[in-house]
Amino acid sequence: MTDVSGPSGPSGPELRPSDEPVAEGLGRSGRRRQLSPEEAAVMEEKVRKVELAISLVLRIGVVLSVLIVAVGLGLMFAHHSEYLPIHGHFSYRELTSKTTPFPHSFSSLGHSIAQGDGRGVVVLGVLVLILTPIVRVAVGVLSFIYEKDPPMALITLYVLVVLVGSFFLAGG
Repeated sequence: MTDVSGPSGPSGPELRPSDEPVAEGLGRSGRRRQLSPEEAAVMEEKVRKVELAISLVLRIGVVLSVLIVAVGLGLMFAHHSEYLPIHGHFSYRELTSKTTPFPHSFSSLGHSIAQGDGRGVVVLGVLVLILTPIVRVAVGVLSFIYEKDPPMALITLYVLVVLVGSFFLAGG
């Protein structure tokens, strides 16, 4: 007599845990456990919300940066009519040289913006563009906390600390 309870038994091939098509999550022991359909739906909804939030942060950051730079360029051309002609005695190398007085500190940036200087506004737009991915990482930290994933939240927080720390270390 043959054994019919094996992999090709009457109920079809036997599924191993890694072959299961259902969503899985990590239990307290670190082992994967099978999520119920309700838990899987809740997790998918959380992931969708997080992806939308990250997408929104990146879109707003880039659009805001472009708008600020455009306003700054408008102010620059309004206050410096010599920048407008494409030909003539003015050289655009002057505008982009290292001797051009762009703000190089937060206090000079604030002073420049308060005076309505276009160069300061352009620098602010570039700063917003640089800060956009950093805000994205901060949203990542919050998203992992929201998803109740402490290890990933800690790793992402470490990345955020390194990014912010690099700004202060680079300035000195």
